[in-house]
Amino acid sequence: MALPQLISTRKPSLNPNSTALSSLNANNLNSLSKSPSSLDSLLHSRRQKRRAASLKCSASSFSEKHHNTNHPKSDDVVELPLFPLPLVLFPGAILPLQIFEFRYRIMMHTLLHTDLRFGVIFSDSVSGTAEVGCVGEIVKHERLVDDRFFLICKGQERFRVTNVVRTKPYLVAEVTWLEDRPSGEEDVEALSTEVETYMKDVIRLSNRLNGKPEKEAQDLRRNMFPTPFSFFVGSTFEGAPREQQALLELEDTATRLKREKETLRNTLNYLSAASAVKDAFPSS
Repeated sequence: MALPQLISTRKPSLNPNSTALSSLNANNLNSLSKSPSSLDSLLHSRRQKRRAASLKCSASSFSEKHHNTNHPKSDDVVELPLFPLPLVLFPGAILPLQIFEFRYRIMMHTLLHTDLRFGVIFSDSVSGTAEVGCVGEIVKHERLVDDRFFLICKGQERFRVTNVVRTKPYLVAEVTWLEDRPSGEEDVEALSTEVETYMKDVIRLSNRLNGKPEKEAQDLRRNMFPTPFSFFVGSTFEGAPREQQALLELEDTATRLKREKETLRNTLNYLSAASAVKDAFPSS
């Protein structure tokens, strides 16, 4: 679900060693799609089989039933292969990818025999490469006869790049883990409820402007805790990757929810004005 006309207000952090790579393309892989519950089950099964793997990080998830306090420590430093992409992956989000360039096929062969985890980091020709990204874990893959790969990945922990280890045949960096700080006196539950209300209104008006039935949006939180819900909201801001990157980098849930609330409020004002014009000039 993508929300329209979102406003970018801040540029992401930049890495001076820009390596904007376009050989990994997002692809609509309907044949590989699974429901979130099925993906979670598959992910859990693979984790059980890899308890001895060198990179051990507990999963972040959108769902309350998958809430886990066993997170990696923020001062842990690990090496992680990186995919710079012109998009932002959030914890809990599903990302389909097609891998076709030789160096990344090499990476896939390595990952499929080891940890199945890599870093997705935002990069474009204008901003360069960001310093903060999100681990993507391969939950399903298909290897084609020409050695291309179709992947379904799920976002896990956030990380910050601290040192580039090597750039060939693909980028590998040392990273530390990012966690949200406690929000203090902020009522993050109330903020989450407000954000959900704005989201429902944006969806309703967007449907109206696009000639679709104005159905009341169902429960968007689905028992999510405030932090994973804030990541879910950020993942819907497609078409505004710099704003998404800014949200990903924030280390406070309340601040992230407030920023999303403001963005959704601006979007709702825009849609309300567009709806009023449409009502005044129905022929246009």
